[in-house]
Amino acid sequence: REDASGAGKIGTTRRGIGPAYEDKVGRRAIRVCDLAHLDDLGPQLDRLLAHHDALRAGFGSPAIDREGLIAELREIADFVLSFAKPVWRDLNEARSRGKRILFEGAQGVLLDVDHGTYPFVTSSNTIAGTAAGGSGLGPAAVGFVLGIAKAYTTRVGSGPFPTELEDETGERLGVRGHEFGTVTGRKRRCGWIDTVLLRQSAAVGGITGIALTKIDVLDGFETVRICTGYRLRGQELDYFPSHAADQAAVEPIYEEMEGWQESTAGAR
Repeated sequence: REDASGAGKIGTTRRGIGPAYEDKVGRRAIRVCDLAHLDDLGPQLDRLLAHHDALRAGFGSPAIDREGLIAELREIADFVLSFAKPVWRDLNEARSRGKRILFEGAQGVLLDVDHGTYPFVTSSNTIAGTAAGGSGLGPAAVGFVLGIAKAYTTRVGSGPFPTELEDETGERLGVRGHEFGTVTGRKRRCGWIDTVLLRQSAAVGGITGIALTKIDVLDGFETVRICTGYRLRGQELDYFPSHAADQAAVEPIYEEMEGWQESTAGAR
């Protein structure tokens, strides 16, 4: 499907994550709890295959092997079900006992399907508030929210990137920062730090503290530039616009500061 998108490609990881979320919101997905009821899965498979077989036929691919799919599910069912418990109950019990609970986000705020650079986003919500909905712990239970940010900006895959440096400076940032995607190994695009995106991410993510990392990657630069705003068709903006065309058209407004030659490695 991605290959057939032509100019509309969004640079997915091609791991099937998007289609899995589509099945979830389309109410046709096979869930972990269904593994305990495989003999009753017929109606759910009817819904699932009615969608996917039609889609596959449109791309000239064969229909899904229904019996083969059930056989694969049977192979993994006992193993997966051994890890299945009512997580909301366990988390709430842990909280009632005063235990400290840590949630870790896997992706950046700007990849959030609602608040990110749509359509160049992931298929789910990545902001900190999702920890409550996803775990069943509840929003009142979320305390300190630590945002992780680099001293420069990176992006892997397609999408708008106002401060991107497609020159020797950008290459230097990527090489010194070892910037390759953790899942796909793809080379990350690099640019100057964008405080517009940082402010916006802190607001929508409910961030209460920031850990600024990789400052030492900037060691030795004669000057360092900081994006503090955007220009869009003659207008100055202090936020990142929602529409993809506007996101691609904004021009960064920079403040420039003198660099440093000392090492900041290990700075706290």
